[in-house]
Parts: sequence; C-alpha cells; structure tokens
Amino acid sequence: MNEQPSDNGASIDIAAQLAAAIGLHQRGQLSEARAIYDRILRVNPDHADALHLLGVMAYQQRRLGDAIELFSRAIALSPGSAVFYVNRAIVFHELKQLDAAIADYGQAIAINPAYIEAYTNRGAALRERTQFGAAIADYDKAISLKPDFAAAYNNRGVARRELKQLDAAIADFGKAIAIEPDYVEAYNNRGNALQDLKQLAAAIADYDKAIALKRDYADAYYNRGNALHELKQLDGAVADYGRAIAIRPDYAAAFYNRGNALRDLRKLDAAVADYEKAIALKPDYMEAYYNQGNVLRELRKFDAAIALYDKAISIKPDSAAAYNNRGIARQEPQQLDAAMADFDRAIAIAPDYAEAYANKALIFLLQGDLATGFELYEWRLKIGRSDEMPQRFSQPLWLGVEPLRDKKILLHSEQGLGDTIQFCRYAALVAKAGAEVLLEVPRQLIGLLQSLAGASRIIAQGDPLPDFDYHCPLMSLPLAFKTVLDTIPDPTPYLHADPAQARAWQERIGQRKKLKVGVVWNGGFRPDRGWDVNERRNIRLDMFARALNTIDADFFSLQKGDPAESEIRGREIEYWPRGNFHNFAAELKDFVDTAALIANLDLVVTVDTSTAHLAAALGKPTWILNRFDTDWRWLLDRDDSPWYRSVRLYRQDESQSWEPVLRRLAADLAKLAEEQRADG
Repeated sequence: MNEQPSDNGASIDIAAQLAAAIGLHQRGQLSEARAIYDRILRVNPDHADALHLLGVMAYQQRRLGDAIELFSRAIALSPGSAVFYVNRAIVFHELKQLDAAIADYGQAIAINPAYIEAYTNRGAALRERTQFGAAIADYDKAISLKPDFAAAYNNRGVARRELKQLDAAIADFGKAIAIEPDYVEAYNNRGNALQDLKQLAAAIADYDKAIALKRDYADAYYNRGNALHELKQLDGAVADYGRAIAIRPDYAAAFYNRGNALRDLRKLDAAVADYEKAIALKPDYMEAYYNQGNVLRELRKFDAAIALYDKAISIKPDSAAAYNNRGIARQEPQQLDAAMADFDRAIAIAPDYAEAYANKALIFLLQGDLATGFELYEWRLKIGRSDEMPQRFSQPLWLGVEPLRDKKILLHSEQGLGDTIQFCRYAALVAKAGAEVLLEVPRQLIGLLQSLAGASRIIAQGDPLPDFDYHCPLMSLPLAFKTVLDTIPDPTPYLHADPAQARAWQERIGQRKKLKVGVVWNGGFRPDRGWDVNERRNIRLDMFARALNTIDADFFSLQKGDPAESEIRGREIEYWPRGNFHNFAAELKDFVDTAALIANLDLVVTVDTSTAHLAAALGKPTWILNRFDTDWRWLLDRDDSPWYRSVRLYRQDESQSWEPVLRRLAADLAKLAEEQRADG
C-alpha cells in the first residue's frame, strides 16, 4: 500500500491520486488536476513527480518563472530523472537562456545516453547559439539512435545551411521528405537552400509543394516571393508577399520585402507605405528605415530621407551603407561638406568601401579638383566586385607609369556613350607616347570614331581582341596623364562628320537662311544611373516646345529613343504650329548620320545626353540644358566647360524648375536668330 496520512488525519493512496491527477491533466482539466497535486504535496512536500507535473502545468499556462522553480525543486529531490532536466531545459530555451538550456539537456543525456529528444533539443539550442557544428553532432547522435527520425534530418539540414554546407543540407531535407513525404517544413527548408544556390526554379517547386500541403503556410509564400523577386518576376513576388501578410498580418519581413519589390516596380509611394508598416511592427527594423530612405531620396524628399538614414544609423552605428547613402542624399541638393563627411564616416567603418570613395571622387571632380578626384575615381572599378573576382584582362593596367614606346595598348569604353565620346580624345595622347592604340567601344560608335586621331584600330565591344601589352579604361586616362583644369586636352573638333554623308544631309535639308537648331529634350535610359537621374535630366516635350516654338528659326529633331521619339512623330505641327520643326529622326540610323546632320546645323540645344558630347566633340556650338544636381564634368558655378570650348551651360537653380532655364535659353536663342537674319 502507498498510503500516507492526509492533513486531516485520513490516509490517501498517493499513487492512485497521482494517476487520477495525470488523467485529469491530460484531459485538460487543469484546476482539478492541480488540486490533487497540491493535496499530494501537503501530505508529502518532497514528492518530486507532483512538483514536476505542477511545473509542466505552469509551463502550459505560460507561467514560465513558476515552471523553472518547480522543475528545479523536483530536480533537487530527484537528480537522476532525465525528463526533469529536459523539461526545465525547454523552459530555459524558450526564455532564451540558452546556456542553462544546453546544460540541462546535457544532464539529461548524461543520465540517459539514448534520450533522443534531449539530443535534438540541445541541437536546436546550439543552433540558436550559432554553435552549428555542435548542433550537427547532436543531430547525428539522434539519427544514430533513430535512423528514421525525420525531424532530426530536417533540423540537421537547417544547421548545415547555416554553415553554408548547402548540398549536405539539401540531402538532409531530402531524407526527411523520404521518411515523411508530407513534411511541409522540410520542403520549405529545402527550397531555401536551393534558393541560396540560385537554383530558383527548383526552389519554387519546393515552395509550391509546401503550399499545396499547407495552404496557410505564410513562410512558404514569403520565401517563394523572394525567389520570384530574384527572377525579376515582380508582380508574382508582390502577390506572394501579400498572401503571406494576409495569413500573418504582423509579418514585418513580408511588408519590407514587398516594399523592395514595389520599389523595383517604380511604385514608390506604395513601397514607402510598406516600409512604414514594417517599421510599425518592428520599430528597430534598421533595413526598413534604410530602404525607405532610399525611396524618399529617389522621390527627391531629401530631408525626410536624411531623417530615416539618421534612424538607421542610430540602430546600427556601424552601417557604412547608411552613411554612404545619407551622403548621397546630401550631395544631390549640393550639401557637399556634409556629404563628404558622411562618405568619410562610411570609409572609416569599411576601409575598402569602393562606392564611398567613388562618391567622394565625384565631389572633388565637381569642385574642379581633378587631380584628387581622378585618383579616387579609380575606386569605381571595384564597385560590385571583390578583389577575389577575376579581372577582365590578364594584361596589366596602364596608368601612365610604364613607357609605351613600341607597346600595344587597349583603351576600352565604360559607362555611357557620352563618356566614350568625351574621353576618346585621349587616344591621340596615348599614341603620341609611342603606343599602338587599340580602341574598344560600343558597336554603335564604330562608324563615328573612324575619324578619331590616334587609334590604329577600333573594335566593337564583344568582338575578339588581338594581343596587346597594356589596357586602360577610357575614364582612367585623365589620371594617367595627370589632368587638371588647365591641362584638359581640348583638340576640338576631334571628331568629324563623314564628308559624303554631310553633303547628303545638306541636300536633304536644303539651303535655309534662318538659324538652324538641332534639339534634344529627352535622354535615353541608362540602368547604371537609376530612373531618378534619367527622369531629372529630361524635359517634357510640351514645355520644351512652348518655350521655343515662337522663335524664328528652323528646328531639327535629333531626338532618338522612345518614348520621346514616338511622342513627337506625326504631331510635329501640334507642338510647332509655325511649321518650323523638321523631324528627320527616323532617318538617323546611327551616330554617323547624326554627326552628318549636326554638321549642317548652326547650333545644338540639348539636355545632358550623348548628343551633347557628340555635337561638342564636332566643334559645333552646343547649349546644354543642365539639371541643378549637375553631373561632375560640368563643374559648379560655370556656364562654360573646360572640356569643350563650344559648350554653353544653362543650369537649373535651387528650385530645380525648367521654366526659368527655358526662358533664359529662349531669350538667347531669339537674339541669335535675329543676328542670323541681320547677317543674312
């Protein structure tokens, strides 16, 4: 008999009472079960099982502190009970007291070396401590004890993924799925590992399977959204993030990543709203502050963007990217000293931060310090790559040190067409140094550059290259020749229109007494510059035409590229009702044609695009309509250019409005047209 006297003197059968309490406990009748546990403890205060079971109940009721105390009392009375240690460890684990949890799982294993759950749970705690190797060892032990333990394979796969052992992780998830074909989490986890390997189609197939098994699986929708985002299937990504949010409205990461996808879709206001929701759910969400700042910077809301970068920096003071982008937000409205300080902070945190150095370079160049600027601008070549990545050429880079006599050097284009036109002038200097000059340029410039002095051979990008001794990017040549403002080579015209083509265009447009003006109001999209820059340099056709169409001159469209080219086609008289606008754009097949037409004009008026460089390199008077946050090459507070003698600049003021710029331009153009008539 296991009978003991109760507090009223009557005897109770503790074993029977305990069994009854356990039955009630298992049926969820917690109050009744607790009453019996308490009765047992009044009879026997040292009853370890009753204390342990009360601890289990406290854990179920989320009274975690009480649970720890009760498990500890039970362990003190019965230190040889492995399950007591495991259950206390579970509570420590949930409280993120990982060292204590790991110690308790270890005690349980010492008592019962075959305790599978203790190994798997300790593995999970070790994984959270980023002790992935130790975690894997515990999962190994659990699997050795139970070879068909699907959860152990899955969890070992998670640890291996953390260690970037992706193939092994995928194998583990596959074993878990082979044991349990409906193991939803294993499909999702394998999808994540496949996504890490950029096997995106296979990853999406696994997410599809997980979702088919569990329609409300928010994580699988979120992860599939990430894979679709990486595949640039942005609408699908947005939809999947939305499904994850519908299932889990507090899913901060889903709001954040949907914001990123909406930004890529150029739905900037919607992106801002999603970042705000992510921040409301997670007030310390540094990345959301940072990316919302990026979007507001694109929206030209610089003060708001700077405030968000400030917040991101307050959360993560060592974020070099946040300092760098805050510097850009200050640079664009010409807060140059503050911008420079931010780039310096970014570099102090990350001494190899190529983009911050390149941004510093642009400020020095903009201020006319070409020596410092071009030296720092070499960092541009490291943006987006690490020093471990193979370089394009095995031949050494030439920056003006090695003698070039009897050597062969490849000069190669980078960035935009206008940059190539601007810096190809250096080919003559390289040839003068004794080298045979090979010039690699975009294919659309091949015909135009046949007239360039200094280049012995011009090669289209993508075509096979001959042997050579050195190479140099075109935009590194100013550094190689130690160019400063007073030594900029300006041999204009250094490009020339094809004489036969020029004569053909002269016949095409006929003899005209009025001022002949070529016009470009819209620059083509350049992905490396971002939508915001491309949009800022463009002028609406209706605004441009309204400012110029009353001037007594003949206007010739040099506008290439849609949508601008299509916008004017067939509607010329609508925008230029005097009938003095001539649209031969469809006949301009390449830069050779454009150069030949320009050769027959008196003046070119253009936004900052490759046509501006072309006209100026041909020596043609070129009036450039320039945005307030001017490109570095046009410098500050100047209406001329040391790069081209024939250029006149019309720059926006701080209002960043085109109307006053166009009024100044129109007044000067009207005066020039009147002088032309007087001379004619």
